[in-house]
Amino acid sequence: MSSNNLDTLYRQVIMDHYKNPRNRGVLEDGSHTIDMNNPTCGDRIRLTLKVVDGIVADAKQEGEGCSISMSSASMMTQAIKGKKIEEALKLAQIFSDMMQGKDYDDDDIDLGDIEALQGVCKFPARIKCATLAWKAMEKSLKEEEQQ
Repeated sequence: MSSNNLDTLYRQVIMDHYKNPRNRGVLEDGSHTIDMNNPTCGDRIRLTLKVVDGIVADAKQEGEGCSISMSSASMMTQAIKGKKIEEALKLAQIFSDMMQGKDYDDDDIDLGDIEALQGVCKFPARIKCATLAWKAMEKSLKEEEQQ
């Protein structure tokens, strides 16, 4: 597939998650709730997680922001559901490496739609948009690990 066709496909995936966000809302029975924002652009997210026996049983997100921020939150909640805390944190590290243009080890993990955000690393001003939800999840789950 040509680079141009791949870029078009990735844009379509991002816009689909933006217009039809997955896991939108708040979990009433969530064990973790975190609010974060990106003061540079105004993106904000509320992430609610339900962690049971070290596994992210459910995840919901709501907020306001650009298409990159909101689609990333949608993709992230899909990716971490059913994962052990360690697996979700590994995904966050892989995503961080991807956003920094670093090589990342995804041999044992299917990134799925998340790969559509690879091109964001070419736009440094947008990296914080893409990583907002991931940083919220990481902060919330690292607090869980420390308890």
